[in-house]
Amino acid sequence: MPMARDLGAETPAPVDLLVCTTCRLPDAAPEAATAPRAGAELAMALAASAQDGLRIIPVECLSNCKRGCTIALRKPGAWTYVYGNLTPEAHLSAIIEGAQKYRDAEGGLVPWRERPEHFRKNCIARIPPLEAPNV
Repeated sequence: MPMARDLGAETPAPVDLLVCTTCRLPDAAPEAATAPRAGAELAMALAASAQDGLRIIPVECLSNCKRGCTIALRKPGAWTYVYGNLTPEAHLSAIIEGAQKYRDAEGGLVPWRERPEHFRKNCIARIPPLEAPNV
């Protein structure tokens, strides 16, 4: 017998994870100018680890150049968060964990203590939803 679906249960809104593809690491050697930038590598690594409800969107320049690789998380009706000082090698799992918690949180408001440690220490900006009053 098929299981009944809970029609009242809502699927979380898809989350856009914007990844700056022009980011370089602060200590990148000048000869690395011809190699893929760390931001592009991060975007590729995130795309390869596809998660339900998470859209990886490569973008050019999130204008946070002095703070390593940068991402932004956004979804309809929710706060947008911008995070920096990320590297493809060290932060892939933290980004995925943080994006999943953001996806599941009402209004994108993940309690501070529940965020990955890197997100707690490297939040660049928090932007109110477009639908917010007085915006």
